[in-house]
Amino acid sequence: MIITRTPFRMSFFGGGTDFPEYFNEYGGSVISTTFDKYCYVNVRHLPRFFEYSTEITYSKIERVNSVDEIEHPAIREAMKRHDMHELRLTYEADLPARSGLGTSSSFAVGMLNAFYALKGKYASKEKLAKEAILLERVLCNESGGWQDQIAAAYGGMNRIRFRNGDFEVDPIIIAPDRKQVLNRSLMLFFTGFSRFSFEIANAQKRSIKDKKTQLMEMGQLVDEGQKILTSRCGLNEFGKLLDYTWRLKRGITSEVSNDSIDNLYLRAKKAGAEGGKLLGAGGGGFLLFYVEPDRQGSVREAMKDLLYVPFEFEESGTSVIHYTPESYTPSDN
Repeated sequence: MIITRTPFRMSFFGGGTDFPEYFNEYGGSVISTTFDKYCYVNVRHLPRFFEYSTEITYSKIERVNSVDEIEHPAIREAMKRHDMHELRLTYEADLPARSGLGTSSSFAVGMLNAFYALKGKYASKEKLAKEAILLERVLCNESGGWQDQIAAAYGGMNRIRFRNGDFEVDPIIIAPDRKQVLNRSLMLFFTGFSRFSFEIANAQKRSIKDKKTQLMEMGQLVDEGQKILTSRCGLNEFGKLLDYTWRLKRGITSEVSNDSIDNLYLRAKKAGAEGGKLLGAGGGGFLLFYVEPDRQGSVREAMKDLLYVPFEFEESGTSVIHYTPESYTPSDN
C-alpha cells in the first residue's frame, strides 16, 4: 500500500504567463507557495475475488474491469501510461476541488508519485512535475498553465520561470521571522462556490494575443513581488501589489470575476485589507487577502458569512507518507 500527501498552492504574481502559448514566445514567471492543506492518494493492488478488477474512489466510485472503462480522464490516462492494473485507488482532500488551489494538479502529482512507489521506483520532483504537465495538458488535452504541477511537486515558496518549453524553480529566500509575518498577515476565505478552471483557462488561452500587454505587465510584477519579499521594506507593499495584480487579472477575461466576487473583495478592502486576489483561474473558489494583524478582526467580521481557513506555509511538496511494498504478478486474463 502506498499513501502520498501532496500540498495545494496559492499563486501570488505572474498567473497567466505560465501558459505555453504565452511563455514560449515571451517568457513567463510566477511566484507561488504551497501550504498545509493537502490531497491524499492511497493506492494498492485490488485482491482478485471481486467482480471488478479496479476500484477508484473520488467524488464518485468507479468499479471497472478494464482501464479503458475508467471515466476519470487523468486516472485513466495515467494508468495506461504506467501500465497499472488491478488497483484500488482512493482520493481524499482537505479542501474542495475546483477552488483555485491547483487541486487537480496536486492530485495528478500525488497519483504519479504513488504509481512510481507502488512499482518500487523513485521519481524526482522534476520528473513528477513534467509528467503531471504531460498528463493534464497533453494526454487529457486540458487547457491551462504549468505552475500548479510544479508547485505541487516541489513545495515551498518559489519563483518559477518558463521559457522554450521548459521551466526552472528558484526558491525565494526570506528570513524566517519575515516569512512568519507574511504568513500571519494573509487571510484565506472560501467563497462557497467552485468552478471548472479549464473553462476559464480556455477563455484565457483565447485572449493571450489580445491581452499581451496586460500579461507582460503581470510578468513584470513578479520582479517587484520578489523584491518586496526579500528586502526590508514594509510587507504591506506586498498587499498593495496583490491588489494591483488582481485588477490586471480581471482585465484578461470577463470570466475571471463576477459581481458577487467583486462585492466580497470590496467588502474586505473597506474592512481594512490592503489588497488580495481570487486564487486560481477565477470565477469562484478562495479569496486571499493581505491584512495587517490589527485589522484582521474587522475583516473577519465583514466576511463572517464566508468560511475562514487558517493555514501555514509548507516546504516539502509531494511525499510518500506510507510505504508498504507489495508483490504483484499480472493476471493472465
